[in-house]
Amino acid sequence: MTDFPQHIEIIGPDGVPVGVLRPVPPPPRRVWLHALLFVLTLITTTLVGGIMNVQPEEVAGVQGLLGLLLHPGVIRAGMMFSLPLMLILLTHEMAHYWACRRHHLDATLPFFIPAPIGIGTLGAFIRIRTPLATKRELFDVGASGPLAGFLVSIPALVAGLALSTPVAHLPERGYMLFGEPLLFKLLARLLHPGLAADGDLLLHPVGMAAWFGLLVTALNLLPFGQLDGGHITYALIGRWHRRIAWPLLAVLVGLGFRWPGWWVWAVIALVLGVRHPWVPGENEPLDRRRLALAWLCIAVFILCFTPQPVTFVN
Repeated sequence: MTDFPQHIEIIGPDGVPVGVLRPVPPPPRRVWLHALLFVLTLITTTLVGGIMNVQPEEVAGVQGLLGLLLHPGVIRAGMMFSLPLMLILLTHEMAHYWACRRHHLDATLPFFIPAPIGIGTLGAFIRIRTPLATKRELFDVGASGPLAGFLVSIPALVAGLALSTPVAHLPERGYMLFGEPLLFKLLARLLHPGLAADGDLLLHPVGMAAWFGLLVTALNLLPFGQLDGGHITYALIGRWHRRIAWPLLAVLVGLGFRWPGWWVWAVIALVLGVRHPWVPGENEPLDRRRLALAWLCIAVFILCFTPQPVTFVN
């Protein structure tokens, strides 16, 4: 008995591979589990976001943690944070999923990870069961998520900055300062041209969600191993990725002296693999459309990256 091959590569008349023929993958399985994780993550991001953004006077006199979590002000502020954030994350992961379906790759729906700390989630991911056969597939799957998530982040950031409150002076202590990616700076100056030189913006919950959306995009575009940025960089430069991966990791470790969170991501890169695994046809150049999208991804990374994302001023 002969098994059906996982893929058949189609060769063009000039001898260059032009695509892969695969059987259509099965429909999504255990949809209830993905829906449950999504709902749980929506709840945790709402509660954590509400506690971070509710005005103190709204919850003055509230008794107990349960009373605080169920307070209408907390839920209201939390929904303004969680809904745009979840939309950004969902768009990112579903773009990966649809890119997989387009190439007949067997992939799961997104797994969301709820968490009672941080921003209420540890992110989301999909699992791809089918081995990738070409760099074109690798690039399409890797680039689709960050680009789609970035597109959704832009209107959320514009709305969030427009709703944010300018403050003339920062307090001396007791606040969290968010680093400003280049896109954030450009839009903040456009929407608040009269902001004082030593002033800042008190971010609206929608703006905070968009800021985290930019951070998630930048983190996913780090050029290592199985991260989206690793897929894109490898598809762009092939075997040269293996030569620059370790020096780039050293740069990331150096940035950890400005923000220790980069050391966490250096460890993640080590666990996932700093260098990208080999894919057939690694030295074949990308076509013009994908080449343009690869440079667009690099531009998105520059617009979203900040060397010191968060500073606690005590």
